[in-house]
Amino acid sequence: MLLESLSEGALSRSESGLENQRHKRLRLYLRKLNKVRRAQAKKIDILCNDIITAQRDFITRLQMLSFVVDFYEVVVGLTDLTAILRATAQAIQSAISDASVGFFLLDGHNFQIHIFESEKPVGIDAGQFGEIFTAELVRNVSNFYKLCLAEDMFTMGLQGNLSVLNKVTFAGVPLSQGGNSVGFMLVYRSAQKELSADELNKITAIIPGLSRAIRSAQVLSNSAESK
Repeated sequence: MLLESLSEGALSRSESGLENQRHKRLRLYLRKLNKVRRAQAKKIDILCNDIITAQRDFITRLQMLSFVVDFYEVVVGLTDLTAILRATAQAIQSAISDASVGFFLLDGHNFQIHIFESEKPVGIDAGQFGEIFTAELVRNVSNFYKLCLAEDMFTMGLQGNLSVLNKVTFAGVPLSQGGNSVGFMLVYRSAQKELSADELNKITAIIPGLSRAIRSAQVLSNSAESK
């Protein structure tokens, strides 16, 4: 009886040990499975985010392409300088809410200003630009190699009533064609609504065609005046 009792005890402990080993293997398997699942979930999240980002970028590019095509369709038949500038301002104002648009066109050692204000006041009068922008500053912005932000203009020597300038957010876009600049376009609005990167990209996208249109209109105007 004692031997049988000992044998049964040993057998019970052996079965218990096997059961513990099975539980350990099962827990280890579950941990590995959960780890794999977490890794897969992370990869799926990254993939979904990439797809969403790619889709958003595609939509943004599509909207910009549509804006550029619509703009060229309007400007392509225009030869009068004022008409070109007005059509450009209207196109930008339709794409960028509450934006005012100014054109600073080089004219020998001087420059011409054409301002198209938005319906919403921005805290600065169009007549003040003739005092704020000097001929030297206009040339510097016009010949700048990229989009000219407010801080760039201050570095170039922009001066004026800071209490007025602080009311607006603005950027200057050189109107260059083949290295020759005809001036620059100023886009501005209330400082409460900064110009976004997408909005500025839309503006720069039309610059090559706009610069050619302005140059052609100026050439035609000069030819007509010389006759």
